[in-house]
Amino acid sequence: MTVLLPPRPREREPEARTVPRPSLTSIGVTVVLAAWLLASLWSVASLKINVATFADSLGNAADFVSRIFPLDYPPLGEILTMTGQTLAIVTCATALSVILSALVSLAAARNTTPGTPLRWAARATVVVTRAIPEIVLAILFLRLFGLGAVAGILALGIHSVGMVGKMYADAIEDTDAGPRDALRAAGATWWQQVVGGVFPQALPAFVATALHRFDINLRASVILGYVGVSGIGMELSLAMKTMNYPRGMALALFVVALCVVIELISGAVRRSLLGDRAPKRRGLRERVLSARGGWVENGSAAKVDGPVAMRTPGGDYRISPPWTGERIRRTLYLGATVLALAAATWGSDIDLSRLAEGITSLPRTLDLFFPPGTGGIWDELLVQLLVTVQIALAATLLGLLLAVPIGILAARNVAPTPGVAKFFRIVIVVVRGIPDLIFAIIFIVVTGLGATAGALALSVGAVGLLGKLIADSLEETDVSVQQAVSAGGASRSQVFAAATLRQSAPALVAHLFYQLDVNIRAATLLGVVGAGGIGFYLMNAARVLQFDVVTTIVLMIFAVVMAVEGIAMWMRRAMS
Repeated sequence: MTVLLPPRPREREPEARTVPRPSLTSIGVTVVLAAWLLASLWSVASLKINVATFADSLGNAADFVSRIFPLDYPPLGEILTMTGQTLAIVTCATALSVILSALVSLAAARNTTPGTPLRWAARATVVVTRAIPEIVLAILFLRLFGLGAVAGILALGIHSVGMVGKMYADAIEDTDAGPRDALRAAGATWWQQVVGGVFPQALPAFVATALHRFDINLRASVILGYVGVSGIGMELSLAMKTMNYPRGMALALFVVALCVVIELISGAVRRSLLGDRAPKRRGLRERVLSARGGWVENGSAAKVDGPVAMRTPGGDYRISPPWTGERIRRTLYLGATVLALAAATWGSDIDLSRLAEGITSLPRTLDLFFPPGTGGIWDELLVQLLVTVQIALAATLLGLLLAVPIGILAARNVAPTPGVAKFFRIVIVVVRGIPDLIFAIIFIVVTGLGATAGALALSVGAVGLLGKLIADSLEETDVSVQQAVSAGGASRSQVFAAATLRQSAPALVAHLFYQLDVNIRAATLLGVVGAGGIGFYLMNAARVLQFDVVTTIVLMIFAVVMAVEGIAMWMRRAMS
C-alpha cells in the first residue's frame, strides 16, 4: 500500500537586499553635512540676512550711487606709478614663493624625502604658512622693516608657500620614477636626479601654479594697503577712510579691470606654454632615453620630444637641441620673465640697509608678540571668533546657492549649448577677478558696518572659485556612463541627476569644505575694513601696539582653520 504524503512546503528564499546597509562612514558623512547645513542656516538667521535687510538698504544703495558719480580717477602718471608699485610687489612676492616652495616641496614630497622628520617638518611649514593670514605677516614685517614694499613682498611670498608648496609637492609626487631611476643607475647624485629627472617633469605644473598664484597675490595685495603696504591698495584705503567715494570707487573699478586683464593674460600664457592636451605616456625605454636627451639609431639623429643626440667626428655624442618654434617661444618667455623680475626688483625700491636693520632687530620684535595675551577682552574675542565663523558659514551656503546654477551652466558637458557654457565661464572669470575687498566696500556702504556686509561680500565672491570648481568637476565625469544612461531613454535632466551629479558628488563636497576654509580666512581679512568678526580686533590690537593680543587672535584663527581642514580631509577620504 502506497501512502501519498503531501508535498513539503518549499522554504521561502530570503529576498535579495537591493539597498546596502549604511556604513558608519556614510552615517558620519551625513551627520557632518547635516550639521554644516543647520549651522549655516543658523548663521544666516543670526546675521539677519533676509529680504527685509535688503529692502532697508535700498535707500543707502541709491544714496551711495548718487555720491560716487562722477568718478574721480587720479592723473595718468599717478595711476601708472601705483600700478607699477603693486605689480612689482606681487611679482617679487610670487618669485619668492616659487623659490621657497621649490625647496619646501622637495622636502615634503614622498618620492624625494621619504619617511624622514624633514618631510614632516616641511609639511608642517606648508600648513602653518597657509593658515596664518597674510595681513598678520604684513603687520609683523611692517614692524620690522617699516612702511613700503618689503613688508608686502615678504608677507605675500611667505603666505603663498602654503598653497604653492603643497601644489609643488603634489606635482613632484606625480612624476614618473623612470627617468630618476635611470639617472641613479648612471651614478648621478641626489641633486642631479632631482634636476635631471624630477624638475623637468614637474615644470609644467610649477609654471601653471606660479601664474595662478600671481593672480591671487594681486587681489590680496589690495587689502594689505590698509595696513601700510604701498601701491593701489594704500591709495584705495586712504580714499575710503576719508569718504572720498568718487576717488575710491574709481580706484576700485581700476583694480577690478587690472585683475581681470592680468587673469586673462595669465590664462593665455598658461595655454601657450602648456597647451590644453595632457602629456602622452611613453614606454620605459622612451622615458629613459628622453631623460638622457635623446638617442641615436643607425648612426643618425632620431627625433624625440627633447634634445637630439648627434655623433661628432671624434665618435662622441653631443646634445644639441634644435631651435624649433616651440623652443624659441619658450626662450622668449624665459627672457621676458627675467626682465620682469629685474624690473620688479628695481621698482620695489628695496632698502638693503633697512632690511639688514630689521633682520637684526627680529629677536627684539618677536618678544613683543610673545607670550600671547588677551588685553582683558578674552570673552569679546571668543564672541567675535564665533561671528567670524558665522560669516564664513553663511557666505558658504549663500555662495553655494549662487555658484551651483552658474557652475552647472558653465560645464560644457551639461550646458544646453557651447555658447551658454562659454558665457558663464566668462562670468566666472570676471567675478574671480574682483577682489573680495571690493565687494566688502560696496556692501559696507550699502548695508552698514558689520558681519552682514562681510557675509554678502564673500557669498558673491564665492561664485568665482566655487563656480569654477563645480564646472570643472562636472566636466571631469566619465562620459561613457552618461551615454549609457541616455541610451536607456533617460531625459537630459535624468542623465544629469543619475550619472553626472552622482559621479561628481564627492568632489563637490570637498569643494564645499574648501570654500568654507577659504571663507574663514577671508572673513578675518575683511574684518580689517569693518566687515565684522575678529579681524576688526586684530587690526585694533596692531594699531595700539598690543602685539601679544595679535598673537592670541592668530592662534584662535589657526585652531579654527585646522579644525575645518581636519574635517575636510576626513570627508575627502570617506567619500573617495
